[in-house]
Amino acid sequence: MKPIRIAIIGFGKIAADQHLPSISANPRFELAATSSRSGQGPQPAFTDWQELLRSVKDLDAVAITTPPRPRYDIARECASAGLHCLLEKPPAATLAEIDDLTHLAEQQKVSLYTTWHARHHPAVEAAAAALAGKRIVAFEILWHEDVHKWHPGQQWVWDPGGFGVFDPGINAFSIATRIFPGPLFVRQADLSVPANGQTPIAAEVDFASPQADGRLHASLDWRKSEGEEWTIIARTADGQEVRLTSGGADLSIDGKPVATPGDPGEYPDIYARFADLIDERRSEVDIAPMRLVADCLLLGRTTRVDPITM
Repeated sequence: MKPIRIAIIGFGKIAADQHLPSISANPRFELAATSSRSGQGPQPAFTDWQELLRSVKDLDAVAITTPPRPRYDIARECASAGLHCLLEKPPAATLAEIDDLTHLAEQQKVSLYTTWHARHHPAVEAAAAALAGKRIVAFEILWHEDVHKWHPGQQWVWDPGGFGVFDPGINAFSIATRIFPGPLFVRQADLSVPANGQTPIAAEVDFASPQADGRLHASLDWRKSEGEEWTIIARTADGQEVRLTSGGADLSIDGKPVATPGDPGEYPDIYARFADLIDERRSEVDIAPMRLVADCLLLGRTTRVDPITM
């Protein structure tokens, strides 16, 4: 079978750490080119993504790994040119942009794939199965990490459309919307915004659901200086506790570790899925995690906190 010729647009840390190795290890794909503002990346490397599209022949697909703000314009031009599009999370800056891209992909008969890498652990699917049909009496998300470790010197996360702490927090929301046995709605949110930024560095969020009776809460914080805490805990009306740790990689039920099938890794699994979608000429677009973020920003009460140092 002929390899899928793919380009990476927005070659930065996540592309180098995750996308490039996953493409290289998957025989269904062939890396055709990269682009970034600095021109870094495997050759041929472009500083202008539009020049990449004009210059690279027989291109089939693109992985768009830029910050969220420019993704819509890039994806729209790529889909209009007949290219299948993989979007890093969050898939765009607004829900309306994703809606438009979905309709365009359908018209152009190309695949649009909004990726949520944190879902791609077998433990997440096992947790969803354990909670299916259950009534929830408590649900807690603890997503604490150090912005200086994960986004060193990156100003865009603090600009409008940069998502702030919701950039990692949306990973937790992507797991929550997959495993929770019913809809989740934002009831209220308290947002801590640095004095020199436009997006939150921390958020405390309360949810509601017709499938729950107790407190549903998320604590997101980018100010944890040592280590990370990426944990989701669900307790059910029949007394069961389902706990995901390590960002969704590890599962325990009632305090006992649960073995799950071999984990190929988040991004290798994403690219295996993308190849299937391209073969089937189908799209996979899920905006549930992004909708929760949007509702937090719509309903959030803002408090100004100490400025962030870059």
